[in-house]
Amino acid sequence: MTKLDSVLAQIDANFDDSLKRLFTFVGFKSVSTDPAYKDECKKAAEWLANELNGIGIDAKAHETIGHPMVMGHDSDTSEKPGPNVLFYGHYDVQPVDPVELWDDDPFTAKIFEKDGVKMIFGRGSSDDKGQVLTFVEACRAYKEVHGALPINVSILVEGEEESASPSLLPFLNKHKEELSKDLALVCDTTMWDADTPAITTMLRGLMAQEVVITAANRDLHSGAYGGPAANPVRILAKVLADIHDDNGRVTIPGFYDGVEELTPEMKAQWDALPYDAEGFLAEVGLSIPAGETGYSVYEQLNARPTCEFNGIIGGYTGEGFKTVIASKASAKISCRLVGKQDPEAIRANMQAFIRARVPADCMVEFIDHGDAPGHSLSPDFPPLKKGAQALKDEWGKETILSGMGGSIPIVGEFKEILGMDSMMIGYALENDNIHSPNEKYNLESYHRGIRSWARVLAALAEE
Repeated sequence: MTKLDSVLAQIDANFDDSLKRLFTFVGFKSVSTDPAYKDECKKAAEWLANELNGIGIDAKAHETIGHPMVMGHDSDTSEKPGPNVLFYGHYDVQPVDPVELWDDDPFTAKIFEKDGVKMIFGRGSSDDKGQVLTFVEACRAYKEVHGALPINVSILVEGEEESASPSLLPFLNKHKEELSKDLALVCDTTMWDADTPAITTMLRGLMAQEVVITAANRDLHSGAYGGPAANPVRILAKVLADIHDDNGRVTIPGFYDGVEELTPEMKAQWDALPYDAEGFLAEVGLSIPAGETGYSVYEQLNARPTCEFNGIIGGYTGEGFKTVIASKASAKISCRLVGKQDPEAIRANMQAFIRARVPADCMVEFIDHGDAPGHSLSPDFPPLKKGAQALKDEWGKETILSGMGGSIPIVGEFKEILGMDSMMIGYALENDNIHSPNEKYNLESYHRGIRSWARVLAALAEE
């Protein structure tokens, strides 16, 4: 029996105890956005720190301006092969409202069965308490069997991920030297499906911009001024229409600087995925893809940049009719970014693009709403290859190197502040009802998630 085999056997033998610990963790009402649950957040952080200390990871629940940050480092500081890693997750959860839609108490975890599948019920069971404990329990098994982890491990579990993480940046900057490692392991993502593991290798970044165009110094009667007076609604509509061409491409100069095409290997894998593009659109009452011509729906969602209009305001919008030429019109615009696109360069180019289309006697103002770059891992990144093989060994299927259309800000902050890339491995499923009533986590996902992390740690230790 290999060292890894003995660890996997330990995980299986003690799984009932691992499940009890998850039930306890779910029982803390750690809703970070509601001040009424401040004490519950503190209790959850202290419980986790105590569990980590119990397995030889020196941990503490550090006070912040908000909720505590749990930070721990392996007490075994001997030199080990492989990268030094920082595991990241969060212990806070979303509010449970509307509570009447839950089938039972959201903070009393239990096992239920549906269509022959056993699931763990409770708020945070999937997002992210269950996922955090998959890693902790894998470390526990290594410590119990061998007395040591195969690589050097540090852990950071925050308590404000569900409420914009106001304490995170100050904490990262304060503890930069202590937290900067070779690689971050982030467990807050999903599998491809219940039987197929995935590593998220691409995240889209974000650049959000609001534009306000002002023409006349007051609203005007369209009969008295219509024609000669500039209409900001019409100007804005023309500006927005100019941003995309007939093939769905963004026309802002420099917008595609830093956008990288998929490697032939990844494109072939994505093209072979059982992805139902028609069903994806049909679910929201649509049938015709509206993104860039020449790219699949899955590729448009995960590996291509976008520029979307999220709100337009101008003129009279109340009941009935009012023949008015508005003084102002505004739009909210968000760009999802990929690869090495520079959010600030895109913001500057967008503003110049809009200014050039606004008449000289009108005024344009811009309101910035934040930005973050995209994130991607090269398929040749050595830890990625090792992680993918380890997951394949556990699940018996090729690991999907997937993308994610949204953003995970911590990944960008790890790169910018701590100088390290992130490997995002998760065991949640799309139908886990995260952020919704009756959140659940497949029992097998929890069990095999622990086994998967044990395999990943072993793989990373290999020379």
